[in-house]
Amino acid sequence: MSTEKKKKFIIDVTYLALILVLSYLLLQYALPLLLPFVLAFLIAYVLRRPIRFLSRVLHAPKGLVAVLLVVLTYGTIGLLLALAGIRITATITSVVQQIPSLYSAYILPELTDFFAWLEELLAKLDPSLMSALQELQSQLLNMLWQLVSSLSVVLVGGVSMATSFATSLPGFLIRLLLMVISTFFIAVDYQKIVRFCLGCLQGSTRNLVLQVKAYVVGTLFVCIRSYALIMSITFVELSVGLTLIGVNRAILVALLIAIFDILPVLGTGGIMIPWVILSALGGDLPHAFALLVLYVIITVIRNIIEPRIVGAQIGLHPVLTLMSMFVGNHLFGIVGLFGLPILLSLLRYLNDNGTISLFPASALGRADTETSQ
Repeated sequence: MSTEKKKKFIIDVTYLALILVLSYLLLQYALPLLLPFVLAFLIAYVLRRPIRFLSRVLHAPKGLVAVLLVVLTYGTIGLLLALAGIRITATITSVVQQIPSLYSAYILPELTDFFAWLEELLAKLDPSLMSALQELQSQLLNMLWQLVSSLSVVLVGGVSMATSFATSLPGFLIRLLLMVISTFFIAVDYQKIVRFCLGCLQGSTRNLVLQVKAYVVGTLFVCIRSYALIMSITFVELSVGLTLIGVNRAILVALLIAIFDILPVLGTGGIMIPWVILSALGGDLPHAFALLVLYVIITVIRNIIEPRIVGAQIGLHPVLTLMSMFVGNHLFGIVGLFGLPILLSLLRYLNDNGTISLFPASALGRADTETSQ
């Protein structure tokens, strides 16, 4: 490798590392501070066309239409969140209330019968083994005591979380208020704000920002479409599986689980695994096994199709898509789950059209042709 190529390679690697470091700092530190204003701008961006349309059709001032649409949007979001919170709380409360009855009805009688049978068996075989049985019972009691202690720790942790939430509630309300007020102002003067921001940029910087904006917005819609497709596939799988198992209202249950599946940390397992455990504790082992098999099938298919569908839509290789989703989710949560693949896709797009030069053209893209060594 010649000296010029080495210099170019070092410059390109340094440039890429600088972009990654700045992106990390932006997501880790700047984004949480600016999040209320970023969300306000995104909501205003989504509402800009409905505001123009209704203002033109109703012959009403744009500011008045913007205020009404913002109020309607936040009211709808708040109502949906309230209904979802009430439903989730009621479901969790119902499950928690059933745990003591499940223990008393199924686990405790089984343990009692088992030890009675074991005492009778040992008395017939070798009475000297009764001391070992008593030691086993003592260890079991100690284990149950440790379980109770663990539950106490969990409850204390829950109280601490509730206390922490109550402490952070004023800050959350202030951020929410800032977001709502900012949405009003941005929605009313959206065009002026955009023109001012673009006016501060010149030449190639402005063109780069416009390219990034157009590509990121388009890619976001592509990602939404991709995950809608994944959710639809999961819904069909759940509908068929739950219907075959004989679950009541299988279609509705499948829809709720498919929606819940979008969450990166919980996913389908957040509902299916507790369902399997409760069915097993309830004594319905065939039903629990069937649910477990259905969950495994859905998880395997999801892990296969997700990187392929998302990678195909944003132009990345499935392996790179899967890796970026994993790393992004580990570093930044749900923002990183979507953000890091989009960032890599953006770098590929800017590199392929010559705006930047970091790596050979389409190096991050899908391998459409086979090469032989």
